Amino acid sequence: MFRKLHDPGPSAVTVHIDGRPVRAEAGESVAAVLLRQPEGWNRTTPVSESRRAPYCMMGVCFECLVEVDGQGSVQSCLTPVRDGMSVTRQQGRRSLSA
Repeated sequence: MFRKLHDPGPSAVTVHIDGRPVRAEAGESVAAVLLRQPEGWNRTTPVSESRRAPYCMMGVCFECLVEVDGQGSVQSCLTPVRDGMSVTRQQGRRSLSA
């Protein structure tokens, strides 16, 4: 859907999205990295399980929720990437046990 206009060069970090390593630029948001993936969605809705993607990109709409390093319902548009970060697309209703 989207692509970087430049190579991040030495500031590149590796983020794992659903277990797959992805290069990202230090300081960019998790949502921006997800939007560049072949499947640019980040969660499914709790009821119909339809795919959702970031919408407002400023933390207002909560459409960008993902699991980051085991913590569910993290707003990916407000979360900067860091080397070794594990991001999992949030599927349906978040489990409260764990």
